[in-house]
Amino acid sequence: MTAERYGRCRPGILQCLAGFVLVCHVNSAWAGTEAALALALQGQYTRLQTQLQHNAFGRPLVLQSAESADGLSGDIYAVVAFPFATVSTGMRSPGHWCEVMMLHINTKYCRAVAGSTGTALRVNIGKKTPQPIAAAPRVELQYTETAVTHAYFAITLTAKDGPLDTSNYRIHLEAVELPDNQSFLHFTYAYDVGLVSRLAMKTYLATLGAGKVGFTQVGTSANGQPVHVAGMRGVVERNTMRYYLAIDSFLASLGEPPATQVEHRLNAWFDAVERYPRQLHEVDRSDYLEMKRAEVARQQAG
Repeated sequence: MTAERYGRCRPGILQCLAGFVLVCHVNSAWAGTEAALALALQGQYTRLQTQLQHNAFGRPLVLQSAESADGLSGDIYAVVAFPFATVSTGMRSPGHWCEVMMLHINTKYCRAVAGSTGTALRVNIGKKTPQPIAAAPRVELQYTETAVTHAYFAITLTAKDGPLDTSNYRIHLEAVELPDNQSFLHFTYAYDVGLVSRLAMKTYLATLGAGKVGFTQVGTSANGQPVHVAGMRGVVERNTMRYYLAIDSFLASLGEPPATQVEHRLNAWFDAVERYPRQLHEVDRSDYLEMKRAEVARQQAG
């Protein structure tokens, strides 16, 4: 079972989290589950050593993706140069997740809202250019801390419905402590696509998205250059990377004075995506910063 199947439980209480009903008999049983999840992620770190050390990203990072009849998914495994306490404190906050989301070029607005079923992130997703909130479709992501220990945590964001016939959004982040003040992260971004969204994506890929590719190498051209995955897998790989780089940029900004953190992470995110221009370049720095400064100000004004 994956970490997405677990929720945090109180002893002796039936809970239903992310569509699964759990019975927690004693604290020790749940502690064993959390230990197993941490051990599984540590096992992934060991198995991926070669790929983490030798890849085309220029950093210890592995990207995997999949396309099925129902949807798309992207997974990133990465070593980050931040102590586990920094990662855990930074990412175990719905408000901080909004700060992360706002770095993505397509996010127009994000607000963490408490309700009867817990805390949700109301996220408006739109164009790569300035846009009124009302014109940007909203996705409401339910925030759940699915596991927390002194050396491991897992967070899940889920949404039943999304824009344009997309559904079943699943954003998952888990992390485990490593030696030398480092952490090992596993980030998942996945969603289901319906007929309308598939047709819309095909139109995009044949027009504005023509020539865009992902990161996975699927072959070699006649002149010896790598050929990268395209189509819908390319789409999910690009967005998975954008969100991961947003997490990394947010964590890096926490060491800055509070007054300069927003500007630091905006510039850090743009620098990070521009390391992969073939896949991720969309706009010039000045256009990105002007748009994002306005969107952040709009978000802070409520």
